[in-house]
Amino acid sequence: MNNLWDDAKALACKSDLELRVYSSNLLGQSDELVLHGGGNTSVKSSVDGEEILFVKGSGWDLVSIKAEGFAPVKMATLLEMAKLESLSDIDMVAGQKEAMIDKSAPNPSVEAILHALIPFKVVDHTHADAIVTISNSKQGQTHIKSLYPNFLIIPYVMPGFILAQKIYEMTQNNFDWESCEGLILHNHGIFTFDDDAKKSYTKMIEAVSLAEAFLDKHAPIFLDHKISKAFDIEDLSLDKFRHINQSPLAVHYASQENLRTQVTRGVLTPEHIIRTKRIPLVIEDWDIEDAIRHFIVDYETYFSAYKTDEIMLDSRPKYAVIKDFGIVTFGKTQKEADVINDVITHTMKAVLRADKLGGYQSISIADSFAMEYWELEQAKLKG
Repeated sequence: MNNLWDDAKALACKSDLELRVYSSNLLGQSDELVLHGGGNTSVKSSVDGEEILFVKGSGWDLVSIKAEGFAPVKMATLLEMAKLESLSDIDMVAGQKEAMIDKSAPNPSVEAILHALIPFKVVDHTHADAIVTISNSKQGQTHIKSLYPNFLIIPYVMPGFILAQKIYEMTQNNFDWESCEGLILHNHGIFTFDDDAKKSYTKMIEAVSLAEAFLDKHAPIFLDHKISKAFDIEDLSLDKFRHINQSPLAVHYASQENLRTQVTRGVLTPEHIIRTKRIPLVIEDWDIEDAIRHFIVDYETYFSAYKTDEIMLDSRPKYAVIKDFGIVTFGKTQKEADVINDVITHTMKAVLRADKLGGYQSISIADSFAMEYWELEQAKLKG
């Protein structure tokens, strides 16, 4: 992974926040680190003598974020929240909003409390493909522990307050933050941090490069370059817009044996589920209407099994894997269809590589439902 840091551009930044914008944009330029609103960054600074966390506003893209995309939140409030035994989403959002010194700023990232807990000036968080690919393999915990012996490694828990609370508990009793090189959240992503923006960014690039080198050695992908079979895409009418992917990767992915089993094992990182749903529509014969009907019935069954008081979202698929043809994504706009295709392209690579490490394994179905129906995650699509 290339280090894009430019000392001259960094030196031109006149404030902590300007430098935070610059390094955030660098992270966002690498699709292998974050996609479409993913990841979050922060910087701790002083405003009128008070310590303030400037944290990415929920839903903003790191590649294009500007100063106004950061929410300025009082550190003291966030640190008090971390100590609570429980905190509802509504109370967390309201408390963070009340603690903002500029009420017109966007809502803080759902990870704001965690950013506050990390006792360094600069915090970077990405959903790096290479890291998540390894941790989404059946031997992921073993591989991650071996590759990152000086990182704090956290089993998957729900993002937001629950994750912050978990890390707060793990770092009590004289935890040595100075010796901690970063955090890895299984099935989710990676944090690096430092009091220097360049060092935090460089730690991210170096950590992800280590994972990429591991995958290149132990899980290379060899595409067989099959010629796709014919399929009348006009018969597949879901949302108005679509993106047809017949790249060598997509055709290879859609040509696997036991296709339905292979492509219905869950998302690469939890936040993807709001865009893609947990699994795709799989078409292995030409009875398209029957395949869609079965998908909807299965989705309704999934919803019924895990719902409490939620209202069911659209039960139709967001993308289809068509046997020996490729991938088709659907959207209410062309941009939505294209975004879903980006996410699925990264997912396909990860699944194929994780299988080389013993098998791909995403978060559980129950955890998937919790993310898909998490109000704070759904809000990102409305921003």
